[in-house]
Amino acid sequence: MKNLRLLLPLFWLTFFVASCSNDTTDPIDVPAGEFEKGVLIMNEGAFGVNDGEVFHYDPSTGVIKKDIFRAKNFRPFGGLIQDMVEAEGRIYLVANTGKVEIVAPNDFDLLGGISLGLNISRSLVAVNQKLFISDWGPYDADFNNPDSFVAIVNSLNGGEIAKKIAVSSRPEGMIAAGNFIYVACTAAKKYDVISVSSETVAASIAVEGNPTEFLEIEGRLFLYAQDDNHAIFHEINPGNYALVRTVKIPLANSTPIIALGEGSEVLIVTSTGWPDYNDAVAKVSVNSGQVINPSFYVGNGIYGLGFKIEGKEIYVAEHNGFQGNGSVFILSAAGLLVKTLEVGKAPSGFIFK
Repeated sequence: MKNLRLLLPLFWLTFFVASCSNDTTDPIDVPAGEFEKGVLIMNEGAFGVNDGEVFHYDPSTGVIKKDIFRAKNFRPFGGLIQDMVEAEGRIYLVANTGKVEIVAPNDFDLLGGISLGLNISRSLVAVNQKLFISDWGPYDADFNNPDSFVAIVNSLNGGEIAKKIAVSSRPEGMIAAGNFIYVACTAAKKYDVISVSSETVAASIAVEGNPTEFLEIEGRLFLYAQDDNHAIFHEINPGNYALVRTVKIPLANSTPIIALGEGSEVLIVTSTGWPDYNDAVAKVSVNSGQVINPSFYVGNGIYGLGFKIEGKEIYVAEHNGFQGNGSVFILSAAGLLVKTLEVGKAPSGFIFK
């Protein structure tokens, strides 16, 4: 009997472990969604046709699934996709034709959207269960945008616009850091700072070049800008939004198309523009302020860029003269071509999962 009493705790421990291992709520037993892994490819679409779409590429099988928004929601996207943002368990498809569609990342089923009150929407951040959407606002008679704004929607699943915050001309990329939302205003050559608590502009700070996007590089906040002869990185103190320093890298014909690489390395597309499209992907170091390689890849009509950390692969999207579908070239870390993908019209962005 004494030995039996000693064995009873062991029996119950064994039963408990077995019960836990058979728990049907264990995440390991839940099948992954159709699009939870792989690469989402954003295709902007053709101007005037408004046929933007998203493709899914599975590197493990080589399979590409086309038009996944249409396939899952039984209707076309119906706009030009400017940005594709994953946040708060959702994917936001921001159309520069004035709307946002919100889908589930695992299966692309529609969760909601915003279709009224936007003009030329550019990007989006989610903060405090709210959406903040950068928008150029309408054109005036001279094709300027003096009435640019950031729209606020009080639900992560979209709905009506609750408020518009006037900002400097042509807001592009945004980032939330600390108690502020930073807005790159390219035409005004400024970054505006929105207080999250008051939802008002706390500061508007002039910078060199035309700013377009924010990057976090080795734990530091940078604003990327360009002029005719330089790629420019402005370091910002996220605690008080002050401009700390400016790194000007001599790189002519730099464009807003960039991707963060390893460490402080950034990939930047340079282009002579239409009609020649003498394009290249340059590799620069923000820490050293130098160009590592001005022509890591040479192409024609480069419209999108991405860096896949797993495998250190570089994805280069080309629009093929906006005539029909575009292409994506997957490069190794050494710049060698690994694979070519035929994708949709005007491919311009990626989400790696």
